[in-house]
Amino acid sequence: MIPRYSRKEMTQIWEPQTRFKIWFEIEAHAADQQAELGIIPKAAAAAIWAKGRDAVFDVARIDAIEAEVKHDVIAFLTHLSEIVGPEARFVHQGMTSSDVLDTCFNIQLTRAADLLIADIDDLLAALKKRAFEHQNTVCIGRSHAIHAEPITFGLKMAFAYAEFQRARERLVLARKDVATCAISGAVGTFANIDPSVEEHVAAKLGLAVEPVSTQVIPRDRHAMFFAVLGVVASSIERLAIEIRHLQRTEVLEAEEYFSPGQKGSSAMPHKRNPVLTENLTGLARLVRSAVTPAMENVALWHERDISHSSVERGIGPDATVHLDFALKRLAGVIDKLVVYPENMKKNLDRLGGLIHSQRILLALTQKGMSREGSYSAVQRCAMPVWRGEGQFLDLLKADTEIAAHMKPAELEALFDLGYHTKHVGTIFKRVFG
Repeated sequence: MIPRYSRKEMTQIWEPQTRFKIWFEIEAHAADQQAELGIIPKAAAAAIWAKGRDAVFDVARIDAIEAEVKHDVIAFLTHLSEIVGPEARFVHQGMTSSDVLDTCFNIQLTRAADLLIADIDDLLAALKKRAFEHQNTVCIGRSHAIHAEPITFGLKMAFAYAEFQRARERLVLARKDVATCAISGAVGTFANIDPSVEEHVAAKLGLAVEPVSTQVIPRDRHAMFFAVLGVVASSIERLAIEIRHLQRTEVLEAEEYFSPGQKGSSAMPHKRNPVLTENLTGLARLVRSAVTPAMENVALWHERDISHSSVERGIGPDATVHLDFALKRLAGVIDKLVVYPENMKKNLDRLGGLIHSQRILLALTQKGMSREGSYSAVQRCAMPVWRGEGQFLDLLKADTEIAAHMKPAELEALFDLGYHTKHVGTIFKRVFG
């Protein structure tokens, strides 16, 4: 995790103190149920909670023990015994390390997902506000980056809103999929621990019971989780690139807010660069880099190996921290985005009316021309306009073949921008309800 691209709320989830606190809660809840089953004394379970509940775990001490024993969970349990005292011998009864590690990892992922879902809610609010603000702000739509037909800037925001609404739904499902608990012991058979312990721990920690674990929670769950993060990152990049293109000097239909005192270049004082959305493009790449390793973690040897462990220690915090930061940054970009309707109007007019070519084509077919003949006639008038040789409407009126089918007034009526935006309200109802 890089502090530059981190927010405290997310990084706290991955801090050692948080991890050890979760480990303790897993062990203590398990001890409670063991006590109910009569496997350990109830007084011991109570003592574990009493002495460990508010403990601040000595991370340096645990690291020092691990340096000797070469096992992180054993190092933690050794330190816990120093805090709890003699009753610590009843901790971890019938459990294996993966019971603690996997259940903890899933708790961390669910907490991270909760923050990410809240982040998307903030982004959705910003997108909705800007969408309605510019519902009828007409701008040019582009295909292949070339002027196509008119749309509205509000539609661009509505498109993004719908995309991130889907992202939210996927995150909710991914959270549910990964929110499982496994306390099943070595090779997942419950030979040394009663299944009710797993059920109790799961209920206390807000998780579902893993139906069958092989000593580890199946990693297809985690592969899906990180795949969803990757898709969300791609949606961030799509919108970021849209803004970057719109901020190009030759376009300048929208740009990132440039704050007082901000500098755009160490060499050129005039520069106003899309640094935030460029940063978002880079962060999206980082998040997506977690997807392939997560997929490869699914194929573990037999009932368990630890080839996934080093991967998850990296991608867990990195992907969630970077995505959290990116979503918050994007919400801020959208909220403060500077929009230039006057430049949108200028760009609409840049091609001398060519953006109405399809409507002319369709109108000529309604007047009796074949589609092939209509296309050829309209294209014949359009190509000179590309070369700066006149206005489209004038060329259409002067074309004898077209004039034989349509009067000048009829042609003029086809150059109405409102024709292209008449169903924007319908689309908004579909998106926003």
